[in-house]
Amino acid sequence: MAGKPDKKVTVLSKKREPFDIKKQMLRWAPVAILIFTAIVYSNAIKNGITYFDDDFYILQNPYIRDLSLHGLKVIFTIFYSANYHPFTTFCWALLFRFFGTDPLPYHLLNVLLHLLNTWLVFKITEGLSGRRITAIVVSILFAIHPMHVESIAWISELKDVLYSAFYLSSLWAYLHYLRNGFQKKFYVAAILFFLFSLFSKSAAVTLPILLIAIDIYTGRKINARSLSDKIPFFLLALLFGILNLRAQGIANLSPYFGYVNRIFLFTGGLSVYFIKFIAPFGLCVEHYFPILHGTTLPWLYYASLPFVLLVAWLVLRRSVFRREVVFGISFFLITISVMLQILPVGAALTAERYTYIPYVGLSYIAGQLIFVLMQKKRRSQIVILAFVSVVILLSGLTLQRIGVWKNSDTLFSDVLEKNPDNGNVCFVLWSWGNAKTHEGDLKSAVLYYTQSLFYNPKFDRAYCSRGEAYGYAGNTAAAIQDCDSAMKLSPIFSDAYTNRGWAYYQSGDTQSAIRDYDTALKFNAFAYLDKLAETYNDRGWAYYGMGDTMRAQRDFREAILRNRYFGRPYFNLATILSNKGDYKAAINVYNKVLGYYPKDQGAYCLRGMARLKLNENHEACEDWNKAADLGNEWALELLRQYCK
Repeated sequence: MAGKPDKKVTVLSKKREPFDIKKQMLRWAPVAILIFTAIVYSNAIKNGITYFDDDFYILQNPYIRDLSLHGLKVIFTIFYSANYHPFTTFCWALLFRFFGTDPLPYHLLNVLLHLLNTWLVFKITEGLSGRRITAIVVSILFAIHPMHVESIAWISELKDVLYSAFYLSSLWAYLHYLRNGFQKKFYVAAILFFLFSLFSKSAAVTLPILLIAIDIYTGRKINARSLSDKIPFFLLALLFGILNLRAQGIANLSPYFGYVNRIFLFTGGLSVYFIKFIAPFGLCVEHYFPILHGTTLPWLYYASLPFVLLVAWLVLRRSVFRREVVFGISFFLITISVMLQILPVGAALTAERYTYIPYVGLSYIAGQLIFVLMQKKRRSQIVILAFVSVVILLSGLTLQRIGVWKNSDTLFSDVLEKNPDNGNVCFVLWSWGNAKTHEGDLKSAVLYYTQSLFYNPKFDRAYCSRGEAYGYAGNTAAAIQDCDSAMKLSPIFSDAYTNRGWAYYQSGDTQSAIRDYDTALKFNAFAYLDKLAETYNDRGWAYYGMGDTMRAQRDFREAILRNRYFGRPYFNLATILSNKGDYKAAINVYNKVLGYYPKDQGAYCLRGMARLKLNENHEACEDWNKAADLGNEWALELLRQYCK
């Protein structure tokens, strides 16, 4: 019996679309940009710690050494180095806890945050423009512009990339708030990210004004509702603005620059930022205020006013592209406004790191312009070729600037090369001397302090620091002479009295040393935190040398109270306690040292000795084993002698 014929089965297959290379390139562009940026900045993670704020924020910062609840409370309630940025300090504290002062993790964090910021810039500009090409252009320029190297390759500028990450996240959340029916969750997220940004750096205060600019650009009506949802942002900006004005203070330029010249300083600084966006040459970590010739500024500052007026005319004149230009310039001006020395702070007129967020606005104009130019096929290839050439040039300049940040020597050499005749380089030379003092190269330190005094013979810090270097080198006569010079310039300069006291003590004049320490403490309001604790410690040591253990013990405890992270007074106090036979109290002191410095070899060795005196032989051997694992040779000898 013949079977029935099989039914014909028809398989409907989905028709494959032809491979579109252009579409795939646009799709994967963000990933390619991040990979390219990571390659460009790969050398940055090999750089070291520079004695240009890194010493204050990492090497000498007492507040990054304690991650207890008390330590966190202190981080959020103090100003340090004229700044209030607790989130930034907390990040440094985490890195210090796990990696100490190894510079690689600090640099790596900066680079990773820059990659995150690049991705956020891509998403934000794509959301604002609705064009992927615009987002590609803006994010590439943001990622590899040489003016941004300072913000990424400088450990101290973690505050810049960190505040920017939260700032951009707030913008991104706000755009979602506008595009998704004003959902409360996006609004709350925008406020929280803004708060985190403020906790990272005060420059974030510009965000509320920028949100209004975005409202206008995206077509949202400016009415009571749109303005009322900015109230929490403005209140937070006001609060943190006041906090940071209290922390930093305002410099008085009146004795140097009259009100008319300050107008030209403003336009001059603004012009520099515009020009460096297009031609980022002659970059330097310090761009000082100009040197006056009588009461006259260099002619370029007077020429800057017509230049700024020309830019304003180009922005405001009628054109089909005016909306994009006005928004881009507004973005730039709003975000850089707090950096334009309207309220003067510091000795620099402009700084490259200040452009990190603001240049997004200028890049946005470039991105929209390139998109328009690429609409005609005949010139699209020329536009792409020109843009690729610009990217290659900018990348090369960025790689060069990353190398400048390799260490203090390369950085300070660059500053001196770019500012050979500016007296303000005395601060750079002084910092260079501090770096050499820290490295133990006292001969070079004295040389740089001397060069600093050549530029500014009335620089009290240079005299004081050179005196300290002479003291370390054993040249007590020169140390005393330099400290005397510092005191003549600043009679209440407490650090100078501390340094001279140490020189007197080294020379055997203990009474004069104690007298100088007393005077230094009298002027303690003008001392750095670490220097104040050092003064108490040194006076305690002088008392101890005289046999006055009661006063010595009191001063060591006071030094610990002033700076709980300063190690020397702990050891000195423990020495007194051990000599008195109070080994349990001495062990408690060493416990505190190891709580802050868990890899301190000396503390393990000495705690082991104290435990040995209490017949705690097993615990003593454990301490010496830990010290030996850290490479301590004395611990190996103790193990051989007592732990067979």
